[in-house]
Amino acid sequence: MSLKGTKFQIKVWKYLKTIPKGKVKTYKQVAIAINKPKSARAVANACGKNPYAPIIPCHRVIRSDGGLGGYSAPGGVKIKKKLLKKEGFPL
Repeated sequence: MSLKGTKFQIKVWKYLKTIPKGKVKTYKQVAIAINKPKSARAVANACGKNPYAPIIPCHRVIRSDGGLGGYSAPGGVKIKKKLLKKEGFPL
């Protein structure tokens, strides 16, 4: 799959594909993992602009306080919850 986005977005999206089913990471954990530790908000924005959901699983990224955050795919947070439950993540 050829990804179309900014260099930063593509870096985030490629990392998201490494998060296993049933697991989640926070936006900050993703920022640290891609060597941009102060970019949690930019990671959230990249997730929000992900046109490849749920193939690129931005639904596996949540807020540091445990909140689900947003989900840009049709259905929004309701679908994010459904996808996480289906993967076995306890909500």
